[in-house]
Amino acid sequence: MATSTDHGLVEGTESHGGTGHGKGPFPPFDPANFSPLIIWLALTFGLFYLLMSKVALPQVADILKTRRGKISKDIHEAHAKRAEAQDAAATLEKTLADARAKALTLAQETQAKLAAEAEAKRQGLEGTLNAQLAASEAKIAEMKAGAMANVDSIAKDAASAIVAHLTGKPADDKAVAAAVASTKS
Repeated sequence: MATSTDHGLVEGTESHGGTGHGKGPFPPFDPANFSPLIIWLALTFGLFYLLMSKVALPQVADILKTRRGKISKDIHEAHAKRAEAQDAAATLEKTLADARAKALTLAQETQAKLAAEAEAKRQGLEGTLNAQLAASEAKIAEMKAGAMANVDSIAKDAASAIVAHLTGKPADDKAVAAAVASTKS
């Protein structure tokens, strides 16, 4: 710290870096330096402008043009892919509708075929059953006729046995046959 006796300075104030500094205005604001600063400003601005307009900005413009072209190409490809996807979806829907219609037709044809086969089997079975029924009825009629032929002899034998049992004498065969014949009519 400097005292009042050191170099004639007031206590608490110091000058760093020696004497002569700190006198006069700030150099960029000094009117004596104004014209060289303006010249350097114009040269620097012109150089930066030339550098930007000839080197940097054309590169940026090329980059932007390339990006714009790529984005446009990507959008065009996306629209084309969307159209392809919509066409594929429409084709798929048509194929599914055709397959459903074909499956329905096939199911109906199969159902009709099975119904016809079942009807043919039913009719065949009915024919077989009707033939068996007719044969059975003929057999029953034959057996009935055979049984009816035996009824006369059984009735005669039964009547003779009853008369013999009741009277204790053998019955007259001609009288029993006439009595059995009179009951038939």
